[in-house]
Amino acid sequence: MLAALAYWGFRSGQGTLRHIVLGIGAPLLAAVYWGLFISPKATFSLGTPIKLILEIVVFALAIAALYASGQHLLSLIFAIAAIVSRVLLVALSQ
Repeated sequence: MLAALAYWGFRSGQGTLRHIVLGIGAPLLAAVYWGLFISPKATFSLGTPIKLILEIVVFALAIAALYASGQHLLSLIFAIAAIVSRVLLVALSQ
């Protein structure tokens, strides 16, 4: 997810400064968001349904960013991998 956001950031907009700010800022913002709300040791404790919704939003944004960067096949592969990974996590943590 972080790599997808970084790739999008470095490919978006015009100008070197914008590329650097978005390429570093987008994954950094996602990592902070993840740490605050979604991770197992999140700063703010939320219910499982809310965490799942927030997780879907973050991954959907990363997939959309990859797609917007012109990496259509890679974004599809990433989406499938994210879904399979989440399903396996739920199935194996019974």
